[in-house]
Amino acid sequence: MANMNTDRETLRDLADEGNETAMDRLADLADSAGDLGELSELLDEGSMHAGFLLTRRAVAAGDLRELQRISDAGYDEAGNKLNRLLKAPRDGHQD
Repeated sequence: MANMNTDRETLRDLADEGNETAMDRLADLADSAGDLGELSELLDEGSMHAGFLLTRRAVAAGDLRELQRISDAGYDEAGNKLNRLLKAPRDGHQD
């Protein structure tokens, strides 16, 4: 099996050349490692899969600001999740 650093370097090279599958794989590796910085960088580079992974984490944490940031970076589903959380009734009370 190849060295993981070489695999990451190869994936990065492919992603830089526009290979979306390589970018998705990098996002999966970053998610597995808990590397939110790399996930954010990948989102900024246009990786919608990174946006999905970051959104999933932000929803689980209830992080509304992070959802807004992800949405602003171009992943629209984060905005949808943010709106749902903002509209959800609190403590069983509806406004």
